[in-house]
Amino acid sequence: MELKLLGKTGIRVSKLCFGTMSFGGAADEATSAAMYRRCREAGINFFDCANVYSAGAAEEILGSLIRDERDELVIATKVGFPMGAGINDRGLSRRHMLASVEASLRRLGTDRIDLLFMHTFDPETPMEESLRALSDIVRSGKALHIGVSNWAAWQIAKGLGISAKEGLPEIVCIQPMYNLVKRQAEVEILPLAQSENVGVISYSPLGGGLLTGKYSKATKPRSGRLVDNAMYATRYGEAQYLETAEAFAAYAASRGTAPATLAVAWVAANPAITCPIIGARNLEQLEDSLAAGAFELSEELYQEITALSPTPPPATDRIEEQKGVAYRGSKENYK
Repeated sequence: MELKLLGKTGIRVSKLCFGTMSFGGAADEATSAAMYRRCREAGINFFDCANVYSAGAAEEILGSLIRDERDELVIATKVGFPMGAGINDRGLSRRHMLASVEASLRRLGTDRIDLLFMHTFDPETPMEESLRALSDIVRSGKALHIGVSNWAAWQIAKGLGISAKEGLPEIVCIQPMYNLVKRQAEVEILPLAQSENVGVISYSPLGGGLLTGKYSKATKPRSGRLVDNAMYATRYGEAQYLETAEAFAAYAASRGTAPATLAVAWVAANPAITCPIIGARNLEQLEDSLAAGAFELSEELYQEITALSPTPPPATDRIEEQKGVAYRGSKENYK
């Protein structure tokens, strides 16, 4: 599998990253182990986890699987979401982050985390406090690099500025949601990443299963993340998303390609993306996403797929400029 540089780190990672959110939940230990082995056979060396996945069980399972080849792998995990009922068992305070990293290291059975993400933005903790705590973690060798997930572009830019001003370890990777129906990252997040040479490992390339060909305006499976999980049902519940999914499934069928393969390949083809994070509940689901690692998406195909969903307006909302309409007229109209 093709290897890519992760931002400024000098670390080479596989074109696809495998996300372990299903470990210990939708996928039991045996299934998790089978998917891990299949990913390694396919050439994946990059695995993403989080302390909150299956209440820590995902880290424990991943730790047991990587034990004999730890130095060959790049391991990411996250901190920030609630890990208990206590009032301080959440957020990006120094207290919670230091305790969470120690717990993640124990569960993963490793002496360091290659890439530690702040999983969410914490409006109650000053960013300087969180970044200084991460600096201590990095300087101790317990994490090698830091990243952020689910942050807005202004938050990422502010974090980069603070790190530069204070001489703290900088954010080297971001993890936004990105797929054919969720393209908001194109407006500011991905351009920021390209400008600052920040790595991007985007999640949910299949839209929680929406882009697998199983969903349309008229039909949906009896079970699945978009059916059983209220969060995902809300996230992808807009009628226009179903319309796009239906058109995309028809397009994939016309090309003789599995929708999941095409959906992941489309994300991977964006020049700002280092690698999409793929996931699965079983080996059968995994195969179509893995196939994207070897799929060659031409510029023509990329543009045809892109046209199936609305392009988000630019950050300035000057949509006429996005459409290539230059200013013409009197100075009074130039505002």
